[in-house]
Amino acid sequence: MIDPLDASLRIAGSGLEAQSARLRVVAENLANAQSTGSTPGADPYARKTITFASEMDRVSGVELVHVSAIGVDKAPFRVEQDPGNPAADSKGFVKLPNVNMVMEMADMREANRSYEANLQIVKQTRDLSSMSIDLLRNSS
Repeated sequence: MIDPLDASLRIAGSGLEAQSARLRVVAENLANAQSTGSTPGADPYARKTITFASEMDRVSGVELVHVSAIGVDKAPFRVEQDPGNPAADSKGFVKLPNVNMVMEMADMREANRSYEANLQIVKQTRDLSSMSIDLLRNSS
């Protein structure tokens, strides 16, 4: 059986990795929110999505979270008229990415809060380990 403090560190660590990956995906979506296709009528940047799954860690016996897939959002692209744009089709319409800035900012805020919560667990576990070591030292 695994030590409960070690288990909490493993779980929080997997949460940190998952939220870090989520923040990278959100950052990429935000950075490409205005990226059009390189040729007239070409598809622009397609918003990326991230999916998580839980998995039993056989060594420790605890459920850990991991990134199961990074996919592409199938939502339709926005279309605007901009005849001067190099990516405009013959009618002057340009396809723009299917990135919703408000949704990405909300996702970023949620991922950031989850990351901070997991980081707080790591800090608390470290403090509890230090306190346990101090108690063992002082009991001798």
